[in-house]
Order: sequence, then C-alpha cells, then structure tokens
Amino acid sequence: MFRRTFWFTAGAAAGVWATTKVNRKLKQLTPESLANQAASKAIEAGHRLKDFALDVRDGMAQREAELDEALGLNANPEFPSPRRFAALENSNHPKYSKNPTYVERSTYSYNRNEDH
Repeated sequence: MFRRTFWFTAGAAAGVWATTKVNRKLKQLTPESLANQAASKAIEAGHRLKDFALDVRDGMAQREAELDEALGLNANPEFPSPRRFAALENSNHPKYSKNPTYVERSTYSYNRNEDH
C-alpha cells in the first residue's frame, strides 16, 4: 500500500513539474516573448559596440596627446588644445558635474538611456 502511495505521489509530482516546465518554455516561445528577447539582445549589442567605440576614441585621444607631446606641438599656441583638456577646464559646467565619470574616464558623454 505504501509503495503504491509513494509511486502515485512521485508520478503526480513529476507530472506537475513537467507541466510547469513545458508551460514556461511555451511562454518563452511566443512571438511577443521572442521579440522582447531579440530587442534586449540588440540593445545589449549596441551598448557593447558603443562602449568599444568610446574606448577606441579614448585610446586615439591618448595616443594623439602622446604624439603631440613627443613632437612638441602642445607648446605652440597656434594649435587648439585637445578636447580632453577643454573638458577638464570646464569641470564646473553643469554638463560635466552631472556625470563625474565623463571627465575621469572619457572625453565623450555617454548616456545608456539615450537610444531608447
């Protein structure tokens, strides 16, 4: 008697578990859910690309500053100063005070919410 009760309970539990798992998978495969997943992945990929582009720009600005220093171009007042130093000079400006990482890590503003 106890064996039958055990196996009946085990079977019912397995059936409930399997039904729940199948229903969750079916909800993930609806067109709306697939569209949301694709949109999330696209936004994530866009953020990664934007981060990469910002890193490349920072590297370019750093290398340009190194080359300017090596060639002695910073000593000549005819040439404008690089953007990085202009951003540091304007650190009291409200645009730069909102996001302190703007001046520390990058010479370009970056708002993750600006594209959606």
